[in-house]
Amino acid sequence: MDYLQISDEVRRALSQKEAVVALESTVITHGLPHPTNLKTALAIETAVRAANAVPATIALMDGKILVGLSEQELTSLAACVTAIKVSVRDIAGVIMKKKTGGTTVAATMAAAMMANIRVFATGGIGGVHRDSVFDISADLPMLAKTPMLVICSGAKSILDLPATREYLETQAIPVIGFQTDALPAFFSSDSGLRVDYRLDEPGEIASFARTHWALGFSSAVLVTVPPPKDKALDSAEIDQAITGALEVAKREKITGSAVTPFLLKKVNEATQTKSMAVNTALLENNARIAGEIAVSLSKLVI
Repeated sequence: MDYLQISDEVRRALSQKEAVVALESTVITHGLPHPTNLKTALAIETAVRAANAVPATIALMDGKILVGLSEQELTSLAACVTAIKVSVRDIAGVIMKKKTGGTTVAATMAAAMMANIRVFATGGIGGVHRDSVFDISADLPMLAKTPMLVICSGAKSILDLPATREYLETQAIPVIGFQTDALPAFFSSDSGLRVDYRLDEPGEIASFARTHWALGFSSAVLVTVPPPKDKALDSAEIDQAITGALEVAKREKITGSAVTPFLLKKVNEATQTKSMAVNTALLENNARIAGEIAVSLSKLVI
């Protein structure tokens, strides 16, 4: 494909059927401030490598979908103040105009499938927004139709978590709890909702995914990991911060793709940067676990 540019390291790993983990880039362009975004992006890649897997951060630059960024490209992306938040609907336009873009969960999954990468690590998926049942992230329908292992800490807790959980169930997307029976709520360990299955070892998760796909099902397998215990926030504290952020967003008429970055920023301010500390910690932890799962998956015939 003319628009897909896979780095030499990622291409070699894929050709030799080694473990590769796709990584999104909106956390770099829209999720974290500079220079924390660059530091975190490098730490995430290091966490994947620590598990003996190859990181493949995905972004759009110069009319190409880049799969696997060099440190120079990561540095440039982290410093780009004009980067576009790219979902699937935006990919063609950003490529055509040769703009720089950070890929959402949905867009990263689309690009990863083009490159034949089956494991993807992120912080939290999008979902159904509060107060609007018609405002549904494109992440959810992509999960419903993309055979990929997606490792995350649940949906972002600024969303309507019960409605998001119902959507996942309706679309027959298996929700696995990694060493937990509870569905994490991104900033906190327990949303009050349950996962479908608890699996405690990376090899079990890889085997589950292989079986799911071998049976002909084409959805993703969503693997949810609680945030590290020493960083996780109390549910009541984060709920209060989210409620305040939502009120500000409504008052300032923030809509569309700007909502999530706006809310995350306001929540971070309300928690005196504790929410950002949770975010960066879970990103690294999820990347490491994704690397371990990718290694297990690479040993199986898919």
